[in-house]
Amino acid sequence: MRLITWNVQWGKGCDGIVDPRRIAHDVAAMGGADILCFQEISCRFDELDGGVDQDRIFAELFPYHRSIFRPAVEQQEGDVVRRFGNMTLSRFPVRQVSSHPLPWPAASSVKSMRRQALEVVVETPLGPVRVTNTHLEFHSDEQRRAQVERLVALQDEAARGEKPVKPSAREPYAASALVQSAVLCGDFNLEPDDPLHSALDQAESGDAFYRDAWRLAHPGEPHAPTCGIFDAEQWPEGPHCRDFVFVSGDLGRLIARVTVNDRTSSSDHQPVLVEFRIPS
Repeated sequence: MRLITWNVQWGKGCDGIVDPRRIAHDVAAMGGADILCFQEISCRFDELDGGVDQDRIFAELFPYHRSIFRPAVEQQEGDVVRRFGNMTLSRFPVRQVSSHPLPWPAASSVKSMRRQALEVVVETPLGPVRVTNTHLEFHSDEQRRAQVERLVALQDEAARGEKPVKPSAREPYAASALVQSAVLCGDFNLEPDDPLHSALDQAESGDAFYRDAWRLAHPGEPHAPTCGIFDAEQWPEGPHCRDFVFVSGDLGRLIARVTVNDRTSSSDHQPVLVEFRIPS
């Protein structure tokens, strides 16, 4: 089972050209993925996307996936609705979708925007897996800290109250479920030595809590850079890592490979691929 997470920067490459088709080409060149988690999908923000609905464009580029887009930012001006957020695409059946607004403290005192976590429960060959796709605040340490705390709390809720996912439910109470087996991925806007990374990588807390997939696959090795390889203007500090995949302990034992594509310049970030073994 293969998962790719990628901050696609609305399809804007390091050459300044916006072309979502290059994202699809690069995903195919990596061998494709069963689950895709994209951040920074833009719809009708003219200065970014040229006034188009990128959720529709990306869905069409991956016709064999079910696409789920949820905006963190949504604004309406007359008949125009502008949206900006995360998109998850799955080849496997989708059983449940939740969009969690993340905390936004001190919103008026610092440059920032609303952030969210898109949670999709997918029926995989490994069983139901809760895949959370997120993008945390860049400009505010306070907001990022509060957002990490909320992500940890969401997994804690699942660990304490797991319920089975029913394939068919006729009313909303029966449809609600919590699933412990989980993947949390995205652009966290923090680096591996940040204390907030340790708050997410809870190695001593048991199977229900998150582990850093890179560290499980590459013990003792520094994280490969996921940002700043090609775009020195936005990232003058040079190559570094700020995109991660965290997995619950049960999934961590099934990791076969974690790699970063350091060749593509179709975004200012690099795609991260995680492969899981499917037990016989």
